[in-house]
Amino acid sequence: MSWQSALACWVLRRWTRPETAKPRIDVARARAMASERVWSPKVPAGWHLVQRYGPHDAPLCGEWLTPEQPSGITILYLHGGGYYFCSPATHRGIVFPLARRSGARTFSLDYRLAPEHPFPAALYDALAAYRTLLADGVLPERLVIAGDSAGGGLALATLLALRDAGDPLPAGAVAFSPWTDLAATGASITTNEGRDPMFHGSAFAPAGKLYAGETDIRHPYVSPLYGRFEGLPPLLIQIGDTEVLLDDSTRVAEKARVAGVRVELNILPKMPHVFQMFAPFVPEANRALEQAARFVRRVTALQAAETS
Repeated sequence: MSWQSALACWVLRRWTRPETAKPRIDVARARAMASERVWSPKVPAGWHLVQRYGPHDAPLCGEWLTPEQPSGITILYLHGGGYYFCSPATHRGIVFPLARRSGARTFSLDYRLAPEHPFPAALYDALAAYRTLLADGVLPERLVIAGDSAGGGLALATLLALRDAGDPLPAGAVAFSPWTDLAATGASITTNEGRDPMFHGSAFAPAGKLYAGETDIRHPYVSPLYGRFEGLPPLLIQIGDTEVLLDDSTRVAEKARVAGVRVELNILPKMPHVFQMFAPFVPEANRALEQAARFVRRVTALQAAETS
């Protein structure tokens, strides 16, 4: 564990974790804190950032990060934030380095948030964005869906929905600390209580209900852990071993492997939730993002070769 990671965990334990101990979710406070603390990296040299937040930009409402020398690879990125806060702007710290390392033009989706827009709004927005990308000429074998936390769960739910609808599937998916069981039944919710520097385990069940609304919390498109994984493309999952959401990753990986899906599960010691967000400060984040970028390049190259 690097000193940079230790410092990040100390800050999270001091400033972020106490917020998750409160008995009620304060949506407005969470959104205000996310917007106030957002650190926005510079657009990488040789890349262009285009923001599309107008009323007529849907279903591709969000941000494009595009290289001057295109690689032919596209990433559809779904940000985290419990489905009720954060945005493409708050997640540039993870999107920019992932795009730069992979060489992929990346679209970060500004999907609708709960509680104003509970399930299935976020899923419908992700599906619409994916289908629009394909309609605009993006080849599915050159496309990867990625996301963190709630966005990682949304990425997996999007795969399930696409498969069930008979849509062409992307080359693969990347999930950073994905939230896959909104019913909060994983043992790590309890066993990692106190070890997780960012969250109390008790915070997740109320947040899950906020997003699910009237829908069964175990619906596979809400909690992809409860879905069938047959026929899905390769998955890369990264998670810290002290996270209360550890079992959200390990159980999905196990089910997917049993279903015949190629899964790379990387459990990193003493890393906080979505530690990739701390690049370039934390060396473990840099290494994890480089691994994710290699995965993106590899699966798109393999799928393109198989298709041709």
